[in-house]
Amino acid sequence: MSKLRFAVLVLAMGCSGSAVAQTADGRGACKADYDKYCAGTPPGGGRVVACLTKQQNQLSDACKKVLASRKAQ
Repeated sequence: MSKLRFAVLVLAMGCSGSAVAQTADGRGACKADYDKYCAGTPPGGGRVVACLTKQQNQLSDACKKVLASRKAQ
């Protein structure tokens, strides 16, 4: 994934209230999971978070924590 595409992803998730952009290690916590399960999902409108949530059982522990903290907000 290009740096620009990753930056857009982080920005889109951050604008939707995601904890990904709010924690020091959270920015990249879901990057590998996004690359593996949701690479074709365009950012914006909560689509990336929805895609990752559908894959909940396969996600890394770090990404699961980020998504759980996002749901708690």
